[in-house]
Amino acid sequence: MARRRKGLPIHGWIVLDKPDGMTSTSAVAAVKRRTGAAKAGHAGTLDPFATGILPVALGEATKTVPYLQEGEKRYRFTVRWGVATETDDRDGAAIAKSDARPGRADIEAVLDRFVGDISQVPPAFSAIRIGGRRAYDLARTGDAPVMVPRTVSIADLRLAGVPDSENAVFEAVCGKGTYVRALARDMAAQLGTVGHLVALRRTRVGPFGEEHAISLDELGENMQCAAALTHLHSVETALDDIPALAVTEMEAGRLRNGQAISLLRKADLDRIAEFENGDTVLAMADGKPVALARYTAGEVQPVRVLNL
Repeated sequence: MARRRKGLPIHGWIVLDKPDGMTSTSAVAAVKRRTGAAKAGHAGTLDPFATGILPVALGEATKTVPYLQEGEKRYRFTVRWGVATETDDRDGAAIAKSDARPGRADIEAVLDRFVGDISQVPPAFSAIRIGGRRAYDLARTGDAPVMVPRTVSIADLRLAGVPDSENAVFEAVCGKGTYVRALARDMAAQLGTVGHLVALRRTRVGPFGEEHAISLDELGENMQCAAALTHLHSVETALDDIPALAVTEMEAGRLRNGQAISLLRKADLDRIAEFENGDTVLAMADGKPVALARYTAGEVQPVRVLNL
């Protein structure tokens, strides 16, 4: 007999403003305690020293995490020139130094090299799995992992300020899998110096921005559900980029049972006019999400059923 999950059936998103010094896993656990939700997860890890938007999925929203992770992310970060660290951020030990300090014109001249689809070597201190182990676990034991370059997408990168000769502030819009620490490291190399991140703030993940964020203090103490749930965003909020498909209650019932529905009748043409083969759609019945589904040649097959 399956063990019944402890906690409340709460479904939706809490957009947490993660504080400095807390891991993403600890932040999710704190939100789970404060809401009393039975299930929780997050859409995109933030390093402990980083702050900002950490979308926390509760209940059925956890099924939509992969879709939110595909969305663009915005960051504001500060690079300190002249010192490289083993982690590419302020938490690591210094491993190299340089007297070179790039000026504003030098920095602006290299930015375009990091916009678009670029090759990036992830930091050795990262959560990427190598042979079944996390890269950071290997790095901490002194067994330096071989990090394989991969293609990442940076839609925009701009210099936001140069407060002094030691530091430069940037803003970036990145795709999935981009490491801002690696971006800082590689920009420094292009500028003939070394560098590391001393500040990193994520300001947006997909549809969730700083205007939606709430701190742990604002969520209240343990199990203060009423306060926490006033900040709950609906499950479908994270799926703004996915086209909606209105279905009848009978069709919704089939999708909930894992069965496909056929939309080949003439009366269905308006419903499927905007869809192309292979599209992911969000089936909705009476204003509530039913399932994430795939449309193929007039048939809609459920991929993830949402039990709301």
